Amino acid sequence: MPVNLVDTHAHLASGTFAQEGEVEAIIERASAAGVTQIITIGTELVDSRRNIEIAAAHPGVYATVGVHPTSVHEVTEEGWVDDLRGLSQRPKVVAIGEIGMDFFHPSQDGSPETEWRGRQEHFFRAQLDLAVELGMPVVIHQRESAEAIGRILADYVGKVTAVFHCFNGPPEMARGILDQGHYLSFTGIVTYPKATDVHESARYVPSDRLMVETDSPYLAPVPFRGKRCEPAYTRHTAEHIANLRGISLETLASLTSENASRFFGIPRLGN
Repeated sequence: MPVNLVDTHAHLASGTFAQEGEVEAIIERASAAGVTQIITIGTELVDSRRNIEIAAAHPGVYATVGVHPTSVHEVTEEGWVDDLRGLSQRPKVVAIGEIGMDFFHPSQDGSPETEWRGRQEHFFRAQLDLAVELGMPVVIHQRESAEAIGRILADYVGKVTAVFHCFNGPPEMARGILDQGHYLSFTGIVTYPKATDVHESARYVPSDRLMVETDSPYLAPVPFRGKRCEPAYTRHTAEHIANLRGISLETLASLTSENASRFFGIPRLGN
């Protein structure tokens, strides 16, 4: 039976996909694998603009716009929030993101770590405020910063809904996110044999809060681990999660696509 999957997190504006005609070929391969909709994710203003262009050219592709926590040092103009506001209101822009905090990577601008983290928080809160203003959902990047992000999002409960992309924590961490009303999305990490915490969380997440993604060109699932990832591989991740949950791929595709449609406000395709 054909399925319709949504890759809720890909980086089609990545330089890895910059070869002439590459994005078109990637989208065709995704469609052949049953991945009929793709959310291409912004990490700074330049690639956010490129994502909007890609989405405009392809019916099943939608864009997000935002400044990634490890890109905040690249934004120097005072009017960056106004720029982001303008981009977020363009056709087929469906969320603010990816935004958040990243304590794994060291300071990217040579500043002391406390100052670097403070700058990340400033950008995170500014983009959350913009999402509240515009009534848009957000895509969260969280790496070794769960406590800080949970503290900040506590100020926005009932005001903004988030999806934590590339979730790789245990069920206890998942519970805190779910209790705030948010969603969890899983990458190819869930196919890695030693990722037992992720396996448990993929079983634990309620059916109405679960999404799938590639984070391509990164984190290719087994059997492509170590190679360039692309949206077509969403199917491998979905198949693995379906096996973990003891359900069919068709059922998993239906519920995750319904969740993506509800969260991002995109059309619900068949299943």
